[in-house]
Amino acid sequence: MKLNAVPTLIILMMGLFLMPQASHAQATYLKVNTDIFPQAEKGYKQMVIEVPLSQNDNSKKIEFSVGKMMEVDGCNHFGLNGTLETKDLEGWGYQYYIFKTDGQVVSTQMGCPDAPKRNLFVSAQPNMVRYNGKMPIVIYVPEEYDVQYKIYTAGDDVYQALESKPSKK
Repeated sequence: MKLNAVPTLIILMMGLFLMPQASHAQATYLKVNTDIFPQAEKGYKQMVIEVPLSQNDNSKKIEFSVGKMMEVDGCNHFGLNGTLETKDLEGWGYQYYIFKTDGQVVSTQMGCPDAPKRNLFVSAQPNMVRYNGKMPIVIYVPEEYDVQYKIYTAGDDVYQALESKPSKK
């Protein structure tokens, strides 16, 4: 009886040992082949946002920002100058994006000599796109930049705006 338990125990231990590698592999796996998109130009990299398909795709939006981590002062607001160009993927009916920047960062100019420095993802203006669990969002960014995104979901509540009427004098 004990001899039968040994192979089971070994398999269980191997599974626990290999689990962190398996979860890492899932984190980097793309469910949709992005070979239909153009290769990144020299100095750029292709970033891909994939989200799961859901029953509520139409009630969701994705907001993504291109930027990079920077050490900045402790009190000012920062933004990256840049433009996002939307391109059509010929023959496929999909779009992709190209972010271009000269690297210039703008900020407010408050004086805060005592505020400690902080690491901050300094980004360009965020962009809102529709949620699509079937296709990835492909963004080409300069090699030293990254993409972060948020998912927004609308509730079922619908509100009515009020009509503004001029006051009588």
